[in-house]
Amino acid sequence: MTVAEKQRLINYPEHLLYMRSYEELLEKALSELPEEVVRRERFEIPKVSVLREGSRTIVKNFSQIAKAVNRSEEHLYKYLVKSLGTAGFLESGRLTLQGKFSEDEVQKEIESYVKDYVLCKECGAPDTTLVREERILFLKCMACGAKHPVRPF
Repeated sequence: MTVAEKQRLINYPEHLLYMRSYEELLEKALSELPEEVVRRERFEIPKVSVLREGSRTIVKNFSQIAKAVNRSEEHLYKYLVKSLGTAGFLESGRLTLQGKFSEDEVQKEIESYVKDYVLCKECGAPDTTLVREERILFLKCMACGAKHPVRPF
């Protein structure tokens, strides 16, 4: 019996008669995707740009970093000042910290902030918001709907 005869008898489209396994179809789909879509991580934290003036450290791209992590400059500023154990102030999109800090030190603290206050604990998506319910601060994921309490600072 030919394929056409089988099709007429069963009344199935031809592509269903030669069904592949799920794994084969998945591998085929992944191989046909463009490289930038196959990339696993869509969220990247911008690299910190630091300038030292005497005993002060200036984060030049602070405003861009806050926008990239989708948090207010004020919230990120408070976290950095507390975690680095120093004083500082915000001025025209730049953060000035009292003390000498390397790019690596500041970058490490920003990555720690992102891990604790930006990325969803369930699905890892950066699409989150901070929501206060009564006296508790929650990290709410807009992608999967998960809600986790976060520690205030």
